[in-house]
Amino acid sequence: MHDVELQLLRFRHRVQVALVVVLLALGLLGLRMYVLQIQRHADLQGRAESNRTAVLPLPPLRGNIVDRHGVVLADNQAVFTLEITPALAGDLEQTLAAVAELIPITPRELRRFQRLRAESHRFDSLPLRTRLTAEEMPLIAAQLFRLPGVSIQARHLRHYPLGATAVHVVGHVGRINQRDQERMAEWPPERRANYRGTDHLGKLGVEQSHEQSLHGTTGFKRVEINSHGQAVRTLETVAAQPGHTLRLTIDARLQHLVEQLFGQRRGALVAIDPRNGEILAFVSLPTFDPNLFVDGIGTEDWRALNESIERPMHNRALRGTYPPGSTFKPFMALAGLELGLRRPDSVVYDPGFWVLGNQRFRSVGERHLGQVDLRRAMAVSSNVYFYTLAHEMGIEAMHDFMRPLGFGQPSGIDLVGESRGLLPNQAWKRSAYRNPAQQRWFVGDTVAVGIGQGYKSATMLQLASATATLASGGVRQRPHLGLRVYDPRAPRGRALFEPEGHALNLNPAHLQAVLDSMEAVNVEGGTAARVFAGAPYRSGGKTGTAQAVRIAQGQRYDAAQLEEYQRSHSLYIGFAPLEAPTVALAVIVENAGFGSVAAAPIARRVFDYLLLGLYPSEQDIAATQQGQSGPPIGVQRQAREVVWQGRP
Repeated sequence: MHDVELQLLRFRHRVQVALVVVLLALGLLGLRMYVLQIQRHADLQGRAESNRTAVLPLPPLRGNIVDRHGVVLADNQAVFTLEITPALAGDLEQTLAAVAELIPITPRELRRFQRLRAESHRFDSLPLRTRLTAEEMPLIAAQLFRLPGVSIQARHLRHYPLGATAVHVVGHVGRINQRDQERMAEWPPERRANYRGTDHLGKLGVEQSHEQSLHGTTGFKRVEINSHGQAVRTLETVAAQPGHTLRLTIDARLQHLVEQLFGQRRGALVAIDPRNGEILAFVSLPTFDPNLFVDGIGTEDWRALNESIERPMHNRALRGTYPPGSTFKPFMALAGLELGLRRPDSVVYDPGFWVLGNQRFRSVGERHLGQVDLRRAMAVSSNVYFYTLAHEMGIEAMHDFMRPLGFGQPSGIDLVGESRGLLPNQAWKRSAYRNPAQQRWFVGDTVAVGIGQGYKSATMLQLASATATLASGGVRQRPHLGLRVYDPRAPRGRALFEPEGHALNLNPAHLQAVLDSMEAVNVEGGTAARVFAGAPYRSGGKTGTAQAVRIAQGQRYDAAQLEEYQRSHSLYIGFAPLEAPTVALAVIVENAGFGSVAAAPIARRVFDYLLLGLYPSEQDIAATQQGQSGPPIGVQRQAREVVWQGRP
């Protein structure tokens, strides 16, 4: 009996232990179920969902760029592209050979593909042919089953309908490369996320500086995938929002005209509305075709652009720095009046040269001009008048007066990479040179700067902006190219810039005296009188001739003895109409000689276009291209009736 009870007791104990173990196991199981079903539900559900779904980015359509009148400067062209994903292509060389048997593949396209392959990830889809024809499409589509990694994609490629016209303003896009990716890594996370699926980026001009407005908002498509990773069903779609349309301040027809007037010559022109800072023309020559960059520029094309002595990719209007020459004289004249060193009727004797110590500072041709006041000094471009003024003023006073006019600093234009130019003073020279003997500032340095030579340099943008400040009565506006942006959902658009002029508090009488003296340049007796003969409006200006190389003291400048790239530059600044200016400009024609010969005729035709709506004759354009024009010749045409680039 005792043994039976002992066995029952052991049995009960074992049952209790088993029960505890079972309850503990159930508890652990329940706890695990709680963690999985409650605490980690969202995470696990997302993982399970991702195993059967994929999120595909839908890149937005890039916004258009148009000129102030709505002429399209950049849009998007629908194309079918033949693309290869290297990671899926197996034997890539064999795949490329198979494709080449079906459609022609040029060596340039192969080189571009190999370059993109070196710059991209293995799983990136890379274009081999970017514009398949209607005949080529079915040939490839029928053979896709035996071409691993090959696909036909519907794409929108950037397109520049006017080609090289205004390329330094519009810029271009290009494929995102490693350098771009490193820069984008510093962007805020939300901005980086907006570029998923995007493979092109603005690289130059307003394409670059207005990238955020033009790009748009990326959408996405959530699809169900099978075990092979193939999409079988679309679950959700959020449409991409296209980029904004960007309206620029420039007049594309005027831009095209100015580029024609330069012909094969190098140079730049900037025309600004002094009332609000809107840039009407922004020309840099020579130009290049931005469409070359959209698909990925070929090695030969890149070498031709990058190694050309003409430097077509150099934005001369924005980054080119030149001695302003005599176009600096109106600003010196204003400084002399404001600082009390001159009156409008102050007279200086000009025998054609000026001697300081053992240095002889010459005028062009050492012409004897006699007694000159401000108006005559400006009209005939007396160097002696401004030599003496600079000597009296000193470099520090000159520097401090010119800086508020915008010299030696960026203008704030909505483009990337603007040059500061150079507004020298003693502190600059001490920091620019290591040799103590070169750090010393000499009186001759000041005299040279006073006529826009020596260490002084400026961009055409700075000269045009400073001229606009004079023309507007001493109110400095920020120059800009962006006019309005238009959201597809809000077609009225919004202004990008509001005129917020900064008044320099200049004496109105002094300003008027300078403007009147600049008018004397364009009328009888002035250096640009021949060019502006017969103009039905009043205007002011200043011609300039700037040395490209230094001429030693005692030597005379002789263009015939110099290489073309050593000859002097031709410059002109001006504004019109005199009573209430609506345009101010600066123009340079490199290595073209006197300002009245090459630069001023281009300015006259810009004024005629903007003020009178007149377009020069073909005969006149040809003469201007050769530097052989004065006033317009032939019959001027109504600008709105001239057909250009296939447009009326």
